[in-house]
Amino acid sequence: MVYTIEVEIQVPREKVIELFDSSENIKKWQPTLVSFEHISGEPGQPGAKSKMVYKMGKGETEMTETIVTRNFPDTFDATYETKGVKNYLYNKFEEIDANTTKWSMTSDFRFAGLYKLMGWLMPGAFKKETRKSMEKFKEFAEKAVS
Repeated sequence: MVYTIEVEIQVPREKVIELFDSSENIKKWQPTLVSFEHISGEPGQPGAKSKMVYKMGKGETEMTETIVTRNFPDTFDATYETKGVKNYLYNKFEEIDANTTKWSMTSDFRFAGLYKLMGWLMPGAFKKETRKSMEKFKEFAEKAVS
């Protein structure tokens, strides 16, 4: 399942990148994140791996982030893996004008086993969660600058 979501952020691209690239900021715009732990590689660089734990309903879900491409201020790509699901995220940051940045995120979900059924039955839920997360970042970034 592949889809792209875009949001316009009323913040200069340089500041958007600064806020997006900080592991300390993740909890500020991903409220269900319980923990973020660097595992291997140079933090923030291609090949680096981190363990992320999210609260999901009454339980927790653990996933591994692997940074694939770090080409700021233009792009940042990573994979996120958890049981039965691998998500390739391709982020693009475009300067619309001096105070506006367009953030485009393409998500490419790959499902294995019984999780294939979940992806097939609930594609709207994945898109909704992606948009919600991007809107949370937009809100955080715009408040951080004002």
